[in-house]
Amino acid sequence: MARHDADIVRQLQEEARRLGLDMLSVVPADPAPHLAAYEQWVAGNFQGEMSYLARPDRLRRRRDLRAILPDVQRIIVVVLNYYTVSPPLSLLRDPSRGRISNYAWGNDYHEVLLDKLERLGRFLKHRVGESLHSKAYVDTGAILERDHAWLAGLGFVGKNSCLINPRLGSYFFLGELLVNVPLPVSKHLPLPNRCGRCRRCLDACPTGALTEERWLDSRRCISYLTIELKGPIPRELRPLMGNWIYGCDICQEVCPWQRFKQPTAERAFYPANDDQIAPSLLKLISLDANDFRQRYLNSPILRLKRGRFLRNVAVAIGNWGNPEAIPALLPRLEDQESLVRGHVAWALGRIGTAAARQALRTHLSREKDAWVRKEIVLALSTTQAKSHSTDRVDRVIS
Repeated sequence: MARHDADIVRQLQEEARRLGLDMLSVVPADPAPHLAAYEQWVAGNFQGEMSYLARPDRLRRRRDLRAILPDVQRIIVVVLNYYTVSPPLSLLRDPSRGRISNYAWGNDYHEVLLDKLERLGRFLKHRVGESLHSKAYVDTGAILERDHAWLAGLGFVGKNSCLINPRLGSYFFLGELLVNVPLPVSKHLPLPNRCGRCRRCLDACPTGALTEERWLDSRRCISYLTIELKGPIPRELRPLMGNWIYGCDICQEVCPWQRFKQPTAERAFYPANDDQIAPSLLKLISLDANDFRQRYLNSPILRLKRGRFLRNVAVAIGNWGNPEAIPALLPRLEDQESLVRGHVAWALGRIGTAAARQALRTHLSREKDAWVRKEIVLALSTTQAKSHSTDRVDRVIS
């Protein structure tokens, strides 16, 4: 058998299925077809604080994959379905619970999919010889993976900016294996957009992060706000986030193509219990650093770190607005992280009872951080006379 004939791709696809991957396709290691649009997106600062996306070295790699693997010739693109279960709406809509995007209900997908890609690489090396060089990526490298997957015929880009497969929906991960052998290129043609006049995702997005041009303004996306954003969540967007504390599935949930979703065979993605899907906000806000680390040891949530996670939990509690949350919030006014204290102050302001106001006034007298002090004053202003002006806030802070 010739080392690089069509049979090797068939063997790769069979091995991919054995490893639990759902699809595999091979494309040339050429620049992504929509690279210019991506660079225009970056130039418009739609990436927000994700400054690494605009770094010159990463842009150079996206333009020429040889900057990653000097003798690269092909990209093996794989799909791994992560859809598991459909929880009852009563669980998801319970405002006392925080919603977590369904891709994070189980184990960290980076580790799960990377292991499969590396095993696939070893399989290929066994078939073609030691001359094989490969590099595996799962959502971390300077590769426009959605674009290469579109070119590979694995789906079309919907108005929600997700890759949608007509037989699978969009609940899947993409992974890439860059290789230096001239494997036969898959004959699948890129799929045309099949959204038609549907705009359910655009209308459903609470923060208006999506555009008709299938562009995503990360700065308004709940997934970005709860995961990528490192600092305070903009005050005007907090009330729009509902009880989402890690990611967001809304623009995918409403998509008609999701009617074709199928449960994954990958058991690592399944939640062990309801608490991994929508945990109690009051329990989460009480997590110390060790509790957080132990709870999310094998989860992608661990990458978020405790401060940002409790920031998100505080916003969800503020949107819940139930006074029974006050006893759990009060200790967090003394939290070591200002990011937590400031968002807890916002939550207490949203609850707005006399007890909440008294706690804010008491803490204001000893808070040293200027940003947190401003959050406290603004929180108090939402429960008191509306005549508080910006000048009044600044005078109190100073």
